[in-house]
Amino acid sequence: MIFAFAKSLPLILFGLTFLLLAWWLSPYFLFFSIATTGAAWYRFLYIWNSLYIITPEVIRVSRGIFFKRIDQVEMYRVKDYIVTQPLLLQLFSLMNVTLKSTDPENPILWLVGIPQSDLIDTIRDHVQEARKDNRIYEIN
Repeated sequence: MIFAFAKSLPLILFGLTFLLLAWWLSPYFLFFSIATTGAAWYRFLYIWNSLYIITPEVIRVSRGIFFKRIDQVEMYRVKDYIVTQPLLLQLFSLMNVTLKSTDPENPILWLVGIPQSDLIDTIRDHVQEARKDNRIYEIN
């Protein structure tokens, strides 16, 4: 929820700025204020409704408010893991995880704004187990 608020904050500030401009200059700025506040609310709800489910077999990412989209990547297809922490995420002990896979539909899967944890180690263990169970060997 903190991440969703932080990502929506610039739009909220623009909405307040347009509201002040509507008060000082012209009431027509009120329409811009309503539009940017609505966009901020939508962005907040969109990020807040993102759901990441990690099982030993698959990773599912569900996103959307009005139209849901569920992406799924088999664990044995995951090839690489990248963890990034911009300054804003470091302040709130959050991280972004980028997973590169061999899946043609989802070659890159982003897990955005998740709590800082040992998730990469858990995913790595699940990937190794899934490759072993499915008898998949990587040849470079």
